[in-house]
Amino acid sequence: MKLDNSILGIAKETIENESDAIKGLIPLLDGDFENAVNCILASNGRVVVSGVGKSALIASKIVATFNSTGTPAIFMHAADAIHGDLGTVQKNDVVICISKSGNTEEIKMLIPLIKRGDNRLIGITGNMESILAKQSDFTLNTYVEKEACPNNLAPTTSTTAQLVMGDALAICLLKLRGFSSADFAKYHPGGSLGKKLYLRVSDIVENNQKPQVFTDSKVKEVIVEISEKMLGVTAVLEGQDVVGIVTDGDIRRMLNKYENIGGLTAKDIMTKGPKTIHPDVLAIKALEAMQEKGISQLLVMDKTRYMGVIHIHNLINEGIL
Repeated sequence: MKLDNSILGIAKETIENESDAIKGLIPLLDGDFENAVNCILASNGRVVVSGVGKSALIASKIVATFNSTGTPAIFMHAADAIHGDLGTVQKNDVVICISKSGNTEEIKMLIPLIKRGDNRLIGITGNMESILAKQSDFTLNTYVEKEACPNNLAPTTSTTAQLVMGDALAICLLKLRGFSSADFAKYHPGGSLGKKLYLRVSDIVENNQKPQVFTDSKVKEVIVEISEKMLGVTAVLEGQDVVGIVTDGDIRRMLNKYENIGGLTAKDIMTKGPKTIHPDVLAIKALEAMQEKGISQLLVMDKTRYMGVIHIHNLINEGIL
């Protein structure tokens, strides 16, 4: 079989190797995994995740995933732990140690110190004959046949397997805790992700101008209102009630249809039954409604009270789209 040493060939081979290794974790899951999840659920403390080298980097990522999905966690570098940072581990904490070999000097020194404090220890290792595997209360097997590195040296496939096992723990805990999207929003208030989970139409519309004309308003007034309020649209009111909408598109259609527009009013060119949305709806739902209907704006209505307009550009500026 001819080897594909092209850039794309090497990349595909790497991904295939790591994909096969991840699938290989499935039959390695056993009762220890279930017990590890239940141990963390029952704990009143945090999860302290530790490792050395590349495993330490994976530990940091797992900590970040735990914290963002409702499981309080903290990172502790194994080398620092045996040189003064062991105080990171508190009485009720559960400790996860990550090591491909399970026999690194730092891990071997750390294990008895953790056990001395009566903390439960979960080992994530690819070597089930290692000290870490044998000394852990629960051992999660992340054995991989080989690294993606052609020299079988650089931690690649093995660290991917560690990360996936950490994700499996986090998602099990998330589901068992009943961690909802509302809970997720509490931990992600910033950025586009957070905004999708908590930003509401009312948060946006209050910063917009409120374009409105009346049914008997002249066309010139309508055009000026749309232009000045810069939302590409204006609501048309009859008294206090919204009866229609005039958009940039309505203006263009009017110019194509009528030779003389001097006598026209908003009522003559408006679109009846405008699409609306309630101010309490999430902004992401407003975007979905616009995309579904193929429009760029929605009138914001609290029952019969007109509150303003939300434009797709608002959602773009907020990072929702």
